[in-house]
Amino acid sequence: MAEKKKILIVDDEQDLLTFMAAFFSDNGFDTVTALDGIQAMEMARKEKPDLITLDMTMPKQSGVRTYRDLKEDEALKNIPVIIITAIGDGMKYFLDNRRQIPKPDGFMSKPIDKNELVEMARNLLD
Repeated sequence: MAEKKKILIVDDEQDLLTFMAAFFSDNGFDTVTALDGIQAMEMARKEKPDLITLDMTMPKQSGVRTYRDLKEDEALKNIPVIIITAIGDGMKYFLDNRRQIPKPDGFMSKPIDKNELVEMARNLLD
């Protein structure tokens, strides 16, 4: 049997973390969670996830900073990242046009479409 892919879910909204962890688990993934960018970096180094979903607006360390840190870390830079944000298309444009860091592997505005999200995750992990 193939090993389950692990997704690190990063969001400061506990209810959304719980929902997304349950949803991804129901769809055959293992999950770990983090409530902010600092925790996200710690969990990414410890857990070595196959994919990361990353909120942009969080306390302690923003998603933009966390994304940049992930992409600058030799051990983590190849992990696909799906940006999930309530900020919308303005954030997508901002991230897509940054020369210092690669474009995100996926982007989704809140409220999320859970079926679209799991399909995006599966496509990135195939």
